[in-house]
Amino acid sequence: MRITLNLTLGPCWPATNLLGNSIQHGKMLAATALKLCRFMARSSEDRTRAMLRFGGSSKVCFALSLVLCPLLGTAPAHAQSDYPNKPIRMIIGFPPGGSTDIIGRVVATKLGERLGQKIIVENRAGAGGTIGADAAAKAAPDGYTLTIGTTSTHAVAPGVYSKLAYDPVKSFAPVSLVAITPYLLVVNPKVDAQNLRDFVALAKREPGKMNFASAGNGSTTHLSMEMLKGAAGIDLQHVPYKGNAQADLAVIGNEVQALFGSMPALLQNAKAGKVRALAVGTAQRSPALPDVPTVAELGYPGFEASLWLGVFAPAGTAKPIIDRLNRTLVEIVATDDFKTLMDRNGADPISNSPEQFAAMLRAELDRYGRVVKTLGLRLD
Repeated sequence: MRITLNLTLGPCWPATNLLGNSIQHGKMLAATALKLCRFMARSSEDRTRAMLRFGGSSKVCFALSLVLCPLLGTAPAHAQSDYPNKPIRMIIGFPPGGSTDIIGRVVATKLGERLGQKIIVENRAGAGGTIGADAAAKAAPDGYTLTIGTTSTHAVAPGVYSKLAYDPVKSFAPVSLVAITPYLLVVNPKVDAQNLRDFVALAKREPGKMNFASAGNGSTTHLSMEMLKGAAGIDLQHVPYKGNAQADLAVIGNEVQALFGSMPALLQNAKAGKVRALAVGTAQRSPALPDVPTVAELGYPGFEASLWLGVFAPAGTAKPIIDRLNRTLVEIVATDDFKTLMDRNGADPISNSPEQFAAMLRAELDRYGRVVKTLGLRLD
C-alpha cells in the first residue's frame, strides 16, 4: 500500500516546527497511518480520540494531520455512499424457533435482498434477550451490526434488571418498527380449563400448584403472566426457559401447564390442537384466531399485552446509514409478500421513522416501568 502525504495545511492541529525532521518521521508516519486506517469509517469523535493517543509530540501531531486530514473528510462519506459493501450481522437475543427469531429471519432475508448483501443471523440467547441486546450495543457503529429489539429487551428489561449492561435509549439508534404481535394465553390440553374463567377458577382452587413457562426472566412473556396474576388475583409458579420455542415445547410436553406467549411461536401449535388457546392479550381479537376472545372482554378491562419488534443499530451509527436502512424497511413492510408472511405468523406489519420509533420507545419505557413497579417485579 502506498501512502502519499498531502502537504496542504488544514484546521486539524496548529503547526509547530513545520516539517522539522519530517523525513526522519516518514516511516513512522506510514506505519501510524496504516494502524489508523481502521478508524476511518468510525465517528469523528472516535477518530479524534484514536489520533490523539498516537500524538506524542507536536511534530507527530502535525505530521499525522498532514496524512489524515484529507482522509477524515472523505473516508466516511465514501464508506456511507457504497453502504453496504459486505455482509451484515443481525443479532437476535432469543433461540431459533421463537417469535423474535421467526420475525427476525423474515426481516433479515427481505432486507438482504433489497440491500444486495447477505445478512447473517446470529442468535445470542439468554436473560430475556438482554445478552444479545448487550452484544449489539457494544458492536462497532458502522452499520454492519443490527439487532431485533423487542418489548422485552428495550421496554421491560430496564425495569426488572437494576444492573442492565446497556441503556435502551442511549446505547442504540432506532431504525424502524417491523411488526406487532398479540400475546396468547395457552394451556396444555390436559389442563381442566376450556376458557379463561376456568383457568382462573382452577388456579384459585389450587394456589401455587400450577406452573407457567416464559421465554426467560424479565421477558414480556414473564411480565404478561404476572400482569394476569395481578389482575385475576391468582398464584402461579414461574418456570423460565431460553426463548419462546423452548417454553412452547414445555407446555406441549406438560412440563408446565400454561404460557402467555407471543403469537408467532404458538399459532401453528394452537391451530393443530397441541396447546389450547384461552385468550389473546391485545385490545382486539386477532384475525389469526378470530374465535379466541381477549382478556379484556372476559372481565379484565384495560388489560393489554403485546410484543413489538423493531430494528436497532448501535448508537453512533451514521445518519445516512440509518436513513438508508429505514427507507428500505419501510418499503419491505409495505409489500404484500411481507404482509402475507406476517399474517401467517399472527403478526401485524408496521413501520415508522427513526424519530417516531425513538418517541415510542420512551413511551413504552415509561409504561412498562410503571407496570413493573406496581407488580414489584425485580430480578437482581
